[in-house]
Amino acid sequence: MKFQPDRFDVQTITAYGPGWINVDADRIEHSIIVGARGQRIAWDCSRFEDLAPAHFAQLAELDAEVVIFGSGTRNRFPPPAWLQPLMARRIGLETMDTLAACRTYNILAGEGRNVIAALLLEA
Repeated sequence: MKFQPDRFDVQTITAYGPGWINVDADRIEHSIIVGARGQRIAWDCSRFEDLAPAHFAQLAELDAEVVIFGSGTRNRFPPPAWLQPLMARRIGLETMDTLAACRTYNILAGEGRNVIAALLLEA
């Protein structure tokens, strides 16, 4: 068994609640893409119903190992056809509610994985 220390040189989600998260020391109250390699990109959607295929094509362009999709206050799945750009690049996608996605992102980023969290923050 190999032990590795958690990495603390990546940006982490330090707090969260309904409609907001803290990335490191910054409070964010809009949907966002956060990456272990420093990406922090506003994500133009405020409700699950606002999502479109272009949102997932944008995620594929970030060339991550895995994308954690936080679908809001409850777990909802995008149509499979929207995931084609990710599948074409062999990028995995895991869907969960946003608060679970925050926790999962921190674990994977702390392990040194090239992970992206696409977080839907509903008002």
